Amino acid sequence: MNNREPFRLDGLTALVTGGASGIGEAICRRFTWSGAKVIIADVNKERADQLSTELPGSSAIQLDISDEAAVNAAFAALPKLDILVNNAGIGLVASVEETTTEDFQRIMRINAEGTFYVTRAAIPLLIASGGNIVNIGSCAAVKGFRRRFAYSASKGAVHAMTKQLAIEYAGKVRVNAISPGTTDTPFVEGYIAKYHSHEVEKITAEINARQPVGRLGRPDEMADLVLYLASKEAGYVTGSIVFIDGGTMA
Repeated sequence: MNNREPFRLDGLTALVTGGASGIGEAICRRFTWSGAKVIIADVNKERADQLSTELPGSSAIQLDISDEAAVNAAFAALPKLDILVNNAGIGLVASVEETTTEDFQRIMRINAEGTFYVTRAAIPLLIASGGNIVNIGSCAAVKGFRRRFAYSASKGAVHAMTKQLAIEYAGKVRVNAISPGTTDTPFVEGYIAKYHSHEVEKITAEINARQPVGRLGRPDEMADLVLYLASKEAGYVTGSIVFIDGGTMA
């Protein structure tokens, strides 16, 4: 035991994909407050730049994780990396019958292939630093939800990659994932606006009521769990998929 403040990331460099909004933004903020030098990687460079002005010591890069060459170039330019958070991803509300080939390929290209590209590029840096990876999975990877066919498949791949990588690099790089339930993010807001623009308050209340604890998760709650998994306090944790879902999986 020691008396140091827990969950500190002082002197560590962390890269967060999709870091400019939602859960990614909350992670960037939490990591910065905990002492990390954060690289905000996002396809929306303007939003990433704006966030970077608020986070001391941070930087922003434009990154489309589905672009293999761009990913390789971005990581080749990094002198060091201690923490990778694979957060970037997209959603899709559609049954298998409603899902077009293009829809399926796009969501897999970003959520699954993108995670592959980023992880492969980061692994040499993380081995060198003895670092760790935190992936953002989903309850939809292991529990059936209506009209989430392609999304569920893509997040199932993320969960599987987490387990495989943890064994492949055991003792060298820790790899874990969080599995959020429905979280109050721009994705949820966009879903409501797109499909229920005439009844926003009603649908918002219904979505909250469907959660066992009676409300959506908050991005900062997700970020706190990611911070734990990325910190030295989680040094014996690898290959874990930690549910943070307000009781959904129970």
